[in-house]
Amino acid sequence: MTFKILIVEDSRASRELIAATVESIPGLEAVTSSSGLEALKLLPRHVFSLIITDINMPDINGLELIRFIKNNPALRDTPLFIVTTEGRETDRDRGLALGAVEYLVKPFSPRSLEGLVRRYLQLA
Repeated sequence: MTFKILIVEDSRASRELIAATVESIPGLEAVTSSSGLEALKLLPRHVFSLIITDINMPDINGLELIRFIKNNPALRDTPLFIVTTEGRETDRDRGLALGAVEYLVKPFSPRSLEGLVRRYLQLA
């Protein structure tokens, strides 16, 4: 079984690092998006097992994207991680209150991200 993971990140370097981390796990496929608007166009075309988003992006930011996902009955149960440079406790609380299940601050450890992905997708 293949799990598709949506990665929404405007920084190419961060997007590539997250995608490489995800795809290092057998059975996972990364689908990447460089903006919230692009992600909105991808959501109806795929079934994602997990969504990883940044907060600060042009056009639609990560918090707006999370609001959309959590208000959509077909998507609301999809686990959602935030990976961002915003490290303040208020930012973390806001992201988790909107429905994110994990909040990682950049720079992050690829091993910790891998462990979280494995845990949420129930992979050994």
